[in-house]
Amino acid sequence: MHDIEEITEQSSSDHSKSKDSLTSQQVLIAGGGHVGLSFALLLAHHGITSTLLEKNSYPDISPDDDELRSHYLDSRNTALSRRSVQIYQEIGLWDELQSHACRIDVVQISEQGSFGRAQLNKEEERVESFGQVMENAWLGRKLLLAAKASPLITLIDNADVTNVEQFSNSVSVTFNYYDGDEDAQQLQGSVLVACDGRDSTVRQLLDIGTKTYDYGQTAIVGVVETDKPHEHIAIERFSPAGPLAVLPLTDPEGDGNEEFQTGYRRSVVWVCPTGEETQYLDDDAHFLATMQQAFGTRAGTFIKAGRRGAYPLTRVLADKQVAGRCVIMGNAAHTLHPVAGQGFNLCMRDAHVLAQMMSAQVLKGADIGDAQLLKRYEKARQTDQKRVIRFCDAVVHGFTHPNPAIKLARNVALLAFDKLPNIKPLVATYAMGLKS
Repeated sequence: MHDIEEITEQSSSDHSKSKDSLTSQQVLIAGGGHVGLSFALLLAHHGITSTLLEKNSYPDISPDDDELRSHYLDSRNTALSRRSVQIYQEIGLWDELQSHACRIDVVQISEQGSFGRAQLNKEEERVESFGQVMENAWLGRKLLLAAKASPLITLIDNADVTNVEQFSNSVSVTFNYYDGDEDAQQLQGSVLVACDGRDSTVRQLLDIGTKTYDYGQTAIVGVVETDKPHEHIAIERFSPAGPLAVLPLTDPEGDGNEEFQTGYRRSVVWVCPTGEETQYLDDDAHFLATMQQAFGTRAGTFIKAGRRGAYPLTRVLADKQVAGRCVIMGNAAHTLHPVAGQGFNLCMRDAHVLAQMMSAQVLKGADIGDAQLLKRYEKARQTDQKRVIRFCDAVVHGFTHPNPAIKLARNVALLAFDKLPNIKPLVATYAMGLKS
Protein backbone atom coordinates (compact mmCIF):
# COMPACT_ATOMS: atom_id res chain seq x y z
CA MET A 1 0.00 0.00 0.00
CA HIS A 2 2.99 2.27 0.43
CA ASP A 3 6.50 2.33 -0.97
CA ILE A 4 8.37 0.21 1.56
CA GLU A 5 11.77 1.87 1.02
CA GLU A 6 10.29 5.34 1.53
CA ILE A 7 8.64 4.20 4.76
CA THR A 8 11.76 2.66 6.26
CA GLU A 9 13.93 5.61 5.26
CA GLN A 10 11.44 8.02 6.84
CA SER A 11 11.29 5.86 9.97
CA SER A 12 15.07 5.95 10.30
CA SER A 13 15.11 9.72 9.85
CA ASP A 14 12.33 10.21 12.38
CA HIS A 15 14.11 7.97 14.86
CA SER A 16 17.33 9.98 14.68
CA LYS A 17 15.41 13.20 15.24
CA SER A 18 13.52 11.71 18.19
CA LYS A 19 16.71 11.64 20.25
CA ASP A 20 16.46 15.42 20.51
CA SER A 21 12.73 15.95 20.08
CA LEU A 22 9.52 14.09 20.91
CA THR A 23 7.52 15.66 18.09
CA SER A 24 8.37 12.81 15.71
CA GLN A 25 7.14 10.00 17.95
CA GLN A 26 5.22 7.23 16.29
CA VAL A 27 3.54 4.02 17.38
CA LEU A 28 4.29 0.71 15.68
CA ILE A 29 1.32 -1.66 15.63
CA ALA A 30 1.74 -5.36 14.87
CA GLY A 31 -1.50 -6.90 13.66
CA GLY A 32 -4.01 -5.15 11.44
CA GLY A 33 -7.29 -6.81 12.33
CA HIS A 34 -10.22 -5.03 13.95
CA VAL A 35 -8.37 -4.16 17.15
CA GLY A 36 -5.19 -2.99 15.43
CA LEU A 37 -7.06 -0.83 12.93
CA SER A 38 -9.31 0.60 15.64
CA PHE A 39 -6.32 1.48 17.81
CA ALA A 40 -4.57 3.20 14.89
CA LEU A 41 -7.73 5.26 14.25
CA LEU A 42 -7.97 6.18 17.94
CA LEU A 43 -4.36 7.38 17.85
CA ALA A 44 -5.01 9.36 14.68
CA HIS A 45 -7.97 11.02 16.39
CA HIS A 46 -5.47 12.35 18.94
CA GLY A 47 -3.00 13.39 16.25
CA ILE A 48 -0.55 10.52 16.87
CA THR A 49 1.07 8.81 13.89
CA SER A 50 1.30 5.04 13.60
CA THR A 51 2.61 2.38 11.25
CA LEU A 52 0.63 -0.83 11.15
CA LEU A 53 2.18 -4.15 10.09
CA GLU A 54 -0.25 -6.84 8.93
CA LYS A 55 0.89 -10.35 8.05
CA ASN A 56 -1.90 -11.01 5.53
CA SER A 57 -2.79 -9.15 2.35
CA TYR A 58 -5.43 -6.47 2.59
CA PRO A 59 -8.15 -6.61 -0.09
CA ASP A 60 -8.23 -3.96 -2.77
CA ILE A 61 -11.32 -1.98 -1.76
CA SER A 62 -12.61 1.54 -2.27
CA PRO A 63 -15.59 3.55 -0.97
CA ASP A 64 -17.22 3.25 -4.40
CA ASP A 65 -18.14 -0.40 -3.87
CA ASP A 66 -19.52 -0.04 -0.34
CA GLU A 67 -22.87 -1.51 -1.29
CA LEU A 68 -21.26 -4.85 -1.99
CA ARG A 69 -20.24 -6.55 1.23
CA SER A 70 -16.98 -8.36 0.56
CA HIS A 71 -16.66 -11.06 3.21
CA TYR A 72 -12.88 -10.89 3.19
CA LEU A 73 -12.39 -11.54 6.89
CA ASP A 74 -14.67 -14.41 7.93
CA SER A 75 -18.29 -15.38 8.45
CA ARG A 76 -18.51 -14.08 12.00
CA ASN A 77 -20.49 -11.24 13.49
CA THR A 78 -19.67 -8.92 16.37
CA ALA A 79 -22.00 -7.64 19.08
CA LEU A 80 -20.76 -4.13 19.84
CA SER A 81 -21.52 -2.90 23.36
CA ARG A 82 -22.87 0.61 23.91
CA ARG A 83 -19.41 1.67 25.07
CA SER A 84 -17.81 0.40 21.86
CA VAL A 85 -20.43 2.30 19.85
CA GLN A 86 -19.58 5.43 21.84
CA ILE A 87 -15.89 4.98 21.04
CA TYR A 88 -16.59 4.75 17.30
CA GLN A 89 -18.82 7.81 17.61
CA GLU A 90 -15.98 9.66 19.32
CA ILE A 91 -13.65 9.14 16.36
CA GLY A 92 -16.36 9.99 13.83
CA LEU A 93 -16.74 6.51 12.35
CA TRP A 94 -20.15 5.41 13.61
CA ASP A 95 -22.06 7.17 10.82
CA GLU A 96 -20.18 4.95 8.38
CA LEU A 97 -20.86 1.79 10.40
CA GLN A 98 -24.46 2.10 11.51
CA SER A 99 -26.17 1.37 8.18
CA HIS A 100 -25.31 -2.32 8.66
CA ALA A 101 -25.67 -2.40 12.45
CA CYS A 102 -28.71 -3.99 14.07
CA ARG A 103 -29.61 -2.78 17.55
CA ILE A 104 -30.47 -5.09 20.45
CA ASP A 105 -33.59 -3.89 22.27
CA VAL A 106 -34.30 -6.99 24.36
CA VAL A 107 -32.10 -9.74 25.78
CA GLN A 108 -33.78 -13.03 26.71
CA ILE A 109 -31.85 -15.52 28.87
CA SER A 110 -32.92 -19.10 29.58
CA GLU A 111 -31.68 -22.66 30.00
CA GLN A 112 -32.75 -25.58 27.85
CA GLY A 113 -35.08 -27.93 29.71
CA SER A 114 -35.30 -25.72 32.82
CA PHE A 115 -37.66 -23.20 34.35
CA GLY A 116 -35.22 -20.34 34.92
CA ARG A 117 -35.47 -17.36 32.60
CA ALA A 118 -34.86 -13.62 32.62
CA GLN A 119 -35.26 -10.67 30.30
CA LEU A 120 -33.63 -7.27 29.87
CA ASN A 121 -35.65 -4.58 28.13
CA LYS A 122 -34.21 -1.29 26.88
CA GLU A 123 -37.27 0.70 28.03
CA GLU A 124 -36.93 -0.61 31.59
CA GLU A 125 -33.22 0.18 31.64
CA ARG A 126 -33.79 3.53 29.91
CA VAL A 127 -31.20 3.06 27.20
CA GLU A 128 -31.29 3.49 23.42
CA SER A 129 -30.22 -0.15 23.02
CA PHE A 130 -28.02 -2.75 24.69
CA GLY A 131 -25.66 -2.80 21.74
CA GLN A 132 -25.41 -3.33 17.99
CA VAL A 133 -24.78 -6.50 15.96
CA MET A 134 -22.63 -6.15 12.86
CA GLU A 135 -21.01 -8.49 10.38
CA ASN A 136 -17.25 -8.63 10.84
CA ALA A 137 -16.73 -8.13 7.12
CA TRP A 138 -18.57 -4.79 7.16
CA LEU A 139 -16.79 -3.58 10.29
CA GLY A 140 -13.44 -4.65 8.86
CA ARG A 141 -13.87 -2.94 5.50
CA LYS A 142 -14.99 0.34 7.11
CA LEU A 143 -12.04 0.32 9.51
CA LEU A 144 -9.66 -0.39 6.64
CA LEU A 145 -11.12 2.36 4.43
CA ALA A 146 -10.83 4.87 7.29
CA ALA A 147 -7.23 3.85 8.00
CA LYS A 148 -6.30 4.12 4.31
CA ALA A 149 -7.79 7.62 4.21
CA SER A 150 -5.89 8.86 7.28
CA PRO A 151 -2.61 10.73 6.62
CA LEU A 152 -1.44 9.73 10.12
CA ILE A 153 -1.67 5.97 9.49
CA THR A 154 0.75 3.96 7.36
CA LEU A 155 -0.41 0.46 6.40
CA ILE A 156 2.07 -2.25 5.45
CA ASP A 157 0.49 -5.61 4.64
CA ASN A 158 2.29 -8.85 3.73
CA ALA A 159 4.63 -8.06 6.63
CA ASP A 160 5.74 -10.90 8.89
CA VAL A 161 7.43 -9.70 12.11
CA THR A 162 10.60 -11.68 12.86
CA ASN A 163 12.40 -9.72 15.59
CA VAL A 164 11.84 -7.05 18.23
CA GLU A 165 14.71 -5.12 19.83
CA GLN A 166 14.34 -2.48 22.52
CA PHE A 167 16.57 0.51 23.32
CA SER A 168 16.48 3.22 25.96
CA ASN A 169 14.43 5.59 23.79
CA SER A 170 13.01 3.43 20.99
CA VAL A 171 11.93 0.00 19.82
CA SER A 172 12.95 -1.66 16.56
CA VAL A 173 10.89 -4.18 14.60
CA THR A 174 12.35 -6.39 11.87
CA PHE A 175 9.90 -7.94 9.43
CA ASN A 176 9.88 -9.86 6.18
CA TYR A 177 8.07 -7.95 3.49
CA TYR A 178 6.52 -10.12 0.80
CA ASP A 179 6.12 -8.35 -2.51
CA GLY A 180 7.03 -10.93 -5.09
CA ASP A 181 10.34 -11.66 -3.35
CA GLU A 182 10.89 -11.82 0.39
CA ASP A 183 12.65 -8.69 1.61
CA ALA A 184 13.75 -8.06 5.23
CA GLN A 185 12.98 -4.56 6.49
CA GLN A 186 13.23 -2.68 9.78
CA LEU A 187 11.18 0.03 11.44
CA GLN A 188 11.83 2.06 14.59
CA GLY A 189 9.35 3.82 16.78
CA SER A 190 8.73 5.04 20.30
CA VAL A 191 6.48 2.13 21.28
CA LEU A 192 5.24 -1.17 19.85
CA VAL A 193 1.66 -2.36 20.41
CA ALA A 194 1.03 -6.01 19.54
CA CYS A 195 -2.51 -6.73 18.32
CA ASP A 196 -1.51 -9.85 16.40
CA GLY A 197 -3.97 -12.35 17.81
CA ARG A 198 -4.20 -15.32 20.13
CA ASP A 199 -0.97 -16.88 18.82
CA SER A 200 0.86 -13.53 18.89
CA THR A 201 4.30 -13.60 17.27
CA VAL A 202 5.38 -10.45 19.11
CA ARG A 203 4.36 -11.92 22.46
CA GLN A 204 6.51 -14.96 21.74
CA LEU A 205 9.45 -12.85 20.56
CA LEU A 206 9.27 -10.94 23.85
CA ASP A 207 9.27 -14.26 25.71
CA ILE A 208 5.97 -13.46 27.44
CA GLY A 209 4.28 -16.63 28.62
CA THR A 210 0.56 -17.40 28.72
CA LYS A 211 -1.94 -19.22 30.84
CA THR A 212 -4.20 -21.28 28.62
CA TYR A 213 -7.35 -23.26 29.21
CA ASP A 214 -9.03 -25.46 26.62
CA TYR A 215 -12.81 -25.38 27.09
CA GLY A 216 -13.17 -28.54 25.03
CA GLN A 217 -15.74 -26.67 22.97
CA THR A 218 -16.00 -25.40 19.40
CA ALA A 219 -18.16 -22.48 18.32
CA ILE A 220 -20.17 -22.84 15.11
CA VAL A 221 -20.78 -19.33 13.81
CA GLY A 222 -22.89 -18.17 10.91
CA VAL A 223 -26.21 -16.76 9.72
CA VAL A 224 -29.67 -18.34 9.66
CA GLU A 225 -33.13 -17.30 8.56
CA THR A 226 -36.27 -17.82 10.64
CA ASP A 227 -39.94 -17.51 9.72
CA LYS A 228 -40.43 -15.07 12.60
CA PRO A 229 -38.97 -11.53 12.49
CA HIS A 230 -36.25 -10.94 15.07
CA GLU A 231 -37.82 -7.74 16.45
CA HIS A 232 -34.36 -6.73 17.71
CA ILE A 233 -34.36 -9.52 20.32
CA ALA A 234 -31.13 -11.29 21.33
CA ILE A 235 -31.64 -14.78 22.74
CA GLU A 236 -29.04 -16.27 25.08
CA ARG A 237 -29.73 -19.97 25.65
CA PHE A 238 -27.74 -22.38 27.79
CA SER A 239 -27.53 -26.06 26.91
CA PRO A 240 -25.60 -29.01 28.38
CA ALA A 241 -23.08 -28.59 25.53
CA GLY A 242 -22.47 -24.90 26.19
CA PRO A 243 -23.91 -21.39 25.74
CA LEU A 244 -25.82 -20.56 22.56
CA ALA A 245 -26.91 -17.24 21.09
CA VAL A 246 -29.20 -15.99 18.33
CA LEU A 247 -28.75 -12.29 17.58
CA PRO A 248 -30.64 -9.94 15.22
CA LEU A 249 -29.04 -8.87 11.94
CA THR A 250 -29.78 -6.07 9.49
CA ASP A 251 -31.61 -6.32 6.18
CA PRO A 252 -29.58 -8.00 3.43
CA GLU A 253 -29.62 -5.00 1.06
CA GLY A 254 -26.27 -4.82 -0.69
CA ASP A 255 -25.28 -8.24 0.58
CA GLY A 256 -25.85 -9.98 -2.74
CA ASN A 257 -27.83 -12.67 -0.91
CA GLU A 258 -31.51 -12.08 -1.57
CA GLU A 259 -32.69 -15.37 -0.07
CA PHE A 260 -32.43 -13.87 3.42
CA GLN A 261 -35.60 -11.89 3.91
CA THR A 262 -35.83 -8.47 5.54
CA GLY A 263 -35.91 -8.69 9.33
CA TYR A 264 -35.58 -12.48 9.48
CA ARG A 265 -31.82 -12.87 9.46
CA ARG A 266 -30.07 -13.92 12.66
CA SER A 267 -26.47 -14.33 13.70
CA VAL A 268 -25.88 -17.67 15.40
CA VAL A 269 -23.23 -18.78 17.87
CA TRP A 270 -23.69 -22.49 18.52
CA VAL A 271 -21.26 -24.13 20.96
CA CYS A 272 -20.72 -27.89 20.83
CA PRO A 273 -18.16 -30.31 22.28
CA THR A 274 -15.00 -30.31 20.16
CA GLY A 275 -15.14 -33.23 17.74
CA GLU A 276 -18.83 -32.85 16.97
CA GLU A 277 -18.58 -29.75 14.79
CA THR A 278 -18.42 -31.49 11.39
CA GLN A 279 -22.05 -32.62 11.51
CA TYR A 280 -23.20 -29.03 12.04
CA LEU A 281 -21.02 -27.66 9.25
CA ASP A 282 -21.80 -30.21 6.56
CA ASP A 283 -25.51 -30.83 7.03
CA ASP A 284 -27.84 -27.80 6.93
CA ALA A 285 -30.94 -29.83 7.81
CA HIS A 286 -29.29 -31.39 10.84
CA PHE A 287 -27.94 -28.04 12.00
CA LEU A 288 -31.35 -26.37 11.72
CA ALA A 289 -33.11 -29.25 13.46
CA THR A 290 -30.64 -29.21 16.34
CA MET A 291 -31.02 -25.43 16.67
CA GLN A 292 -34.79 -25.85 16.71
CA GLN A 293 -34.62 -28.42 19.49
CA ALA A 294 -32.37 -26.19 21.59
CA PHE A 295 -34.30 -22.93 21.14
CA GLY A 296 -37.86 -24.18 20.81
CA THR A 297 -40.20 -21.60 19.31
CA ARG A 298 -38.52 -18.53 20.81
CA ALA A 299 -37.01 -17.49 17.48
CA GLY A 300 -39.71 -19.10 15.35
CA THR A 301 -38.87 -21.86 12.90
CA PHE A 302 -35.30 -22.07 11.60
CA ILE A 303 -35.79 -22.44 7.83
CA LYS A 304 -32.46 -21.66 6.15
CA ALA A 305 -28.77 -21.75 7.08
CA GLY A 306 -25.99 -19.72 5.51
CA ARG A 307 -22.23 -20.19 5.49
CA ARG A 308 -20.77 -21.36 8.80
CA GLY A 309 -17.33 -21.54 10.36
CA ALA A 310 -15.93 -23.54 13.30
CA TYR A 311 -13.66 -21.99 15.95
CA PRO A 312 -12.11 -24.04 18.81
CA LEU A 313 -12.52 -22.20 22.11
CA THR A 314 -9.48 -21.66 24.30
CA ARG A 315 -8.85 -19.02 26.93
CA VAL A 316 -5.40 -17.47 26.52
CA LEU A 317 -4.15 -14.87 29.01
CA ALA A 318 -0.74 -13.22 28.67
CA ASP A 319 1.37 -13.35 31.83
CA LYS A 320 1.94 -9.63 31.42
CA GLN A 321 0.76 -6.99 28.99
CA VAL A 322 3.71 -4.59 29.12
CA ALA A 323 7.40 -5.32 28.57
CA GLY A 324 9.58 -2.23 28.31
CA ARG A 325 8.31 -0.21 25.33
CA CYS A 326 6.00 -2.97 24.16
CA VAL A 327 2.29 -3.43 24.92
CA ILE A 328 0.31 -6.62 24.33
CA MET A 329 -3.29 -5.85 23.33
CA GLY A 330 -6.40 -7.51 21.95
CA ASN A 331 -6.55 -11.31 21.68
CA ALA A 332 -2.78 -11.35 22.15
CA ALA A 333 -3.43 -10.17 25.72
CA HIS A 334 -6.69 -11.96 26.47
CA THR A 335 -8.59 -14.41 24.27
CA LEU A 336 -11.91 -15.18 25.95
CA HIS A 337 -14.92 -17.44 25.53
CA PRO A 338 -17.51 -15.74 23.27
CA VAL A 339 -20.29 -16.05 25.87
CA ALA A 340 -22.06 -12.68 26.27
CA GLY A 341 -19.89 -11.18 23.50
CA GLN A 342 -17.44 -9.50 25.86
CA GLY A 343 -14.06 -10.17 24.20
CA PHE A 344 -13.87 -7.56 21.42
CA ASN A 345 -15.58 -4.93 23.56
CA LEU A 346 -12.99 -5.42 26.30
CA CYS A 347 -10.26 -4.93 23.68
CA MET A 348 -11.89 -1.70 22.52
CA ARG A 349 -11.86 -0.32 26.05
CA ASP A 350 -8.18 -1.25 26.38
CA ALA A 351 -7.37 0.54 23.12
CA HIS A 352 -9.36 3.61 24.08
CA VAL A 353 -7.64 3.99 27.46
CA LEU A 354 -4.13 3.58 26.02
CA ALA A 355 -4.81 6.09 23.23
CA GLN A 356 -6.02 8.63 25.77
CA MET A 357 -2.99 8.11 27.99
CA MET A 358 -0.63 8.51 25.04
CA SER A 359 -2.45 11.66 23.96
CA ALA A 360 -2.02 13.17 27.43
CA GLN A 361 1.67 12.28 27.25
CA VAL A 362 2.07 14.02 23.89
CA LEU A 363 0.38 17.15 25.22
CA LYS A 364 2.94 17.24 28.02
CA GLY A 365 5.79 16.82 25.53
CA ALA A 366 6.67 13.51 27.16
CA ASP A 367 7.69 10.11 25.79
CA ILE A 368 4.70 7.95 24.74
CA GLY A 369 6.83 4.84 25.19
CA ASP A 370 7.83 5.66 28.76
CA ALA A 371 7.88 2.46 30.80
CA GLN A 372 6.10 4.03 33.77
CA LEU A 373 3.29 5.28 31.53
CA LEU A 374 2.78 1.84 30.03
CA LYS A 375 2.83 0.20 33.45
CA ARG A 376 0.17 2.65 34.61
CA TYR A 377 -1.93 1.61 31.63
CA GLU A 378 -1.50 -2.07 32.51
CA LYS A 379 -2.55 -1.43 36.11
CA ALA A 380 -5.47 0.79 35.09
CA ARG A 381 -7.00 -1.98 32.97
CA GLN A 382 -6.69 -4.81 35.50
CA THR A 383 -10.03 -4.33 37.27
CA ASP A 384 -12.11 -4.31 34.09
CA GLN A 385 -10.20 -7.21 32.54
CA LYS A 386 -10.35 -9.43 35.63
CA ARG A 387 -14.06 -8.76 36.08
CA VAL A 388 -14.87 -9.74 32.49
CA ILE A 389 -12.66 -12.84 32.61
CA ARG A 390 -14.26 -14.02 35.86
CA PHE A 391 -17.75 -13.35 34.51
CA CYS A 392 -17.17 -15.30 31.28
CA ASP A 393 -15.70 -18.31 33.07
CA ALA A 394 -18.39 -18.30 35.75
CA VAL A 395 -21.13 -18.35 33.11
CA VAL A 396 -19.48 -21.07 31.02
CA HIS A 397 -18.74 -23.39 33.94
CA GLY A 398 -21.84 -22.54 35.96
CA PHE A 399 -24.29 -23.27 33.16
CA THR A 400 -22.63 -26.46 31.91
CA HIS A 401 -22.18 -28.13 35.31
CA PRO A 402 -24.38 -31.28 35.33
CA ASN A 403 -24.92 -31.42 39.13
CA PRO A 404 -28.73 -31.23 39.75
CA ALA A 405 -28.28 -29.03 42.84
CA ILE A 406 -26.17 -26.53 40.87
CA LYS A 407 -28.68 -26.60 38.03
CA LEU A 408 -31.50 -25.80 40.46
CA ALA A 409 -29.47 -23.00 42.04
CA ARG A 410 -28.67 -21.31 38.73
CA ASN A 411 -32.32 -21.43 37.61
CA VAL A 412 -33.44 -19.90 40.89
CA ALA A 413 -30.74 -17.27 40.38
CA LEU A 414 -32.11 -16.49 36.89
CA LEU A 415 -35.59 -15.99 38.31
CA ALA A 416 -34.20 -13.80 41.10
CA PHE A 417 -32.25 -11.75 38.57
CA ASP A 418 -35.47 -11.21 36.61
CA LYS A 419 -37.57 -10.16 39.62
CA LEU A 420 -35.36 -8.48 42.21
CA PRO A 421 -34.95 -4.69 41.88
CA ASN A 422 -31.59 -2.96 41.29
CA ILE A 423 -29.86 -6.09 39.98
CA LYS A 424 -30.74 -5.70 36.29
CA PRO A 425 -29.46 -2.12 35.96
CA LEU A 426 -26.12 -3.11 37.49
CA VAL A 427 -25.66 -6.15 35.22
CA ALA A 428 -26.87 -4.22 32.17
CA THR A 429 -24.39 -1.42 32.87
CA TYR A 430 -21.49 -3.85 33.03
CA ALA A 431 -22.67 -5.77 29.93
CA MET A 432 -22.87 -2.52 27.94
CA GLY A 433 -19.29 -1.69 28.98
CA LEU A 434 -20.36 1.53 30.65
CA LYS A 435 -18.63 0.81 33.94
CA SER A 436 -15.02 -0.30 34.04
